[in-house]
Formats: sequence, C-alpha cells, structure tokens
Amino acid sequence: MTRTTDVFIKGDDAPWVDLGGGLRRQLLGYQSAIMMARIAFEAGAVGALHSHRHVQCSYVESGVFEVTIGGRSQRLVAGDGYLVPSGAEHGAIAIEPGILVDVFTPMRDDFLA
Repeated sequence: MTRTTDVFIKGDDAPWVDLGGGLRRQLLGYQSAIMMARIAFEAGAVGALHSHRHVQCSYVESGVFEVTIGGRSQRLVAGDGYLVPSGAEHGAIAIEPGILVDVFTPMRDDFLA
C-alpha cells in the first residue's frame, strides 16, 4: 500500500473498512508525519482501552461518546474534541451512533496493513 495519499481526498471515494464490533474506519489522508481517519460507531460499540506511541487529537463529528483518557472519563457530543498524549491509555463507548475524526502524529502504519 502507498505511504501517502493524494492532496485531495473525496469522502465519497474513500473506502470504509469494517473493523467488526460495530466499528468502521475511513482514511482521509496521510503521509509519514500525520494521518486523519473517520471512525463510525454503532450505538453501544466499544473502542477498547488501548495505548500507542502516537499523539492523537479527535473531533466528535456526530453522536454521543463516553471517552476515557488516562483513567479520566467524560461524555462528549458533536462539536467536542479531545487530545490523547503519546502512551496514554484511552478508549471510547458510543452512547448513540456517531463518528469520530481522529488525527495521529506520526501516521499509524498499522492502519495500512
């Protein structure tokens, strides 16, 4: 798979990948230093607690989520955002169906596998 996308990415042309458990991912642009992805959650879907070396900044595009970062939890709605420091354990539960827009630095190589 290519290590970079075109400078313009049309959402209608970017494929969704079914991750199972009520989750889907759509890559919206990346190169070695940065990556942006949309993650769609069905109601009740769980983004399990995990950590990674990447700094992550996320925006709640739609829906309602219970987000946990480093042991702190907060209910977030459309228009809210959050920052995950490198190595911090974090996860999200969809209270209502919704979409998170995640930006990672550096890019997530594992998303291209």
